[in-house]
Amino acid sequence: MARLRISPSCAFALPLRPRTQLPRWHSGRPSPVDQSFAPLRQFADSNASKPADGSSTDVLPSISEEAAAVAKATGRGGPDIEQGTPVQDVVKDDIEAQKHLPKVMLDELKAAKPTGSRSYSTSAFRREQLETTGSSDTGLESAVLDAVSAMGASSAKEMEAAGVKFGLPSLPLPPDANLHYRYHPVVQQVVGLLMRHGKKATAQRNVNLILAHLRTAPPPVFRADRPLAPGHPPPSHLPLNPVLYLTLAIDSAAPLMRIVQLRGAAGGGVSLPVPKPLNLRQRRRAAIRWIIDAAAKRRNHGSGKGMLAKRIAEEMIAVVEGRSSVWEKRNVLHKLGVSARANMSFSRTKRSMF
Repeated sequence: MARLRISPSCAFALPLRPRTQLPRWHSGRPSPVDQSFAPLRQFADSNASKPADGSSTDVLPSISEEAAAVAKATGRGGPDIEQGTPVQDVVKDDIEAQKHLPKVMLDELKAAKPTGSRSYSTSAFRREQLETTGSSDTGLESAVLDAVSAMGASSAKEMEAAGVKFGLPSLPLPPDANLHYRYHPVVQQVVGLLMRHGKKATAQRNVNLILAHLRTAPPPVFRADRPLAPGHPPPSHLPLNPVLYLTLAIDSAAPLMRIVQLRGAAGGGVSLPVPKPLNLRQRRRAAIRWIIDAAAKRRNHGSGKGMLAKRIAEEMIAVVEGRSSVWEKRNVLHKLGVSARANMSFSRTKRSMF
């Protein structure tokens, strides 16, 4: 066979083209590679014939037959597969199928149906009652008249007033008888001090969570060296009334006075501390501020929007139990006020400045 020789001078002039790969057309017979991986069945494990539909899956028995086989293997009593649903129960609602039933089954169906009607009637009793009373509305009218006569003279006058259902209010009306005073004053004051940037709904939600924590908390343990407000209930009653719990914590930690620095009162430009008494609302405001500041220093035990309310509620409980730092602030302020009480003997002109 002659060979084609290419000289070095023309080696770069002739392009080298790869051999074109022609598509292979496979026949229906499998290749030797496919035959090596084909599953082979070496022996038959059952003499049962294949299903008629040609599938290779064995037909499972019915539920009753399977339960009977399991009961036979375990030695227990299985279901009675010989007993089925009676034909009468199957065709009792099918009128067309009942036409082809034997006469015995039709008689059983007719015997099973309820026949007849009520053996008594209530019309006679109702007629007798109307004849004795004279009218069907007589009893109702007499009951209404008896109820009206049992009422007092004031109730009768209220019913006679046109358009009045629950009676007229007593005049003059109290100044707090409107919707702006529907909450407890302590709750309103706490909401106002917790509110930020005009978001009153958020403050109300926090106060609601505070009351919920106080209601679900265990009864507090009082301390003898931390006297609470006089007239407080026993500790077991406080969780039953969370508003009273909140009021007791605030009123017990509220200071009685505040210290005002009077400039030039001591001479030479030296200011002089002078105690000034506070009213009830001012005392509660100072106590709420102290409790909020102490709660802000507490650590969170979780995450979410209710953590601030939880910390304030824990601080309220600590105030009642005498464990809060608010008591130290109150004691220091009262000691300073007692030591500076002699400064209140200045002239009225000096005291009017503060």
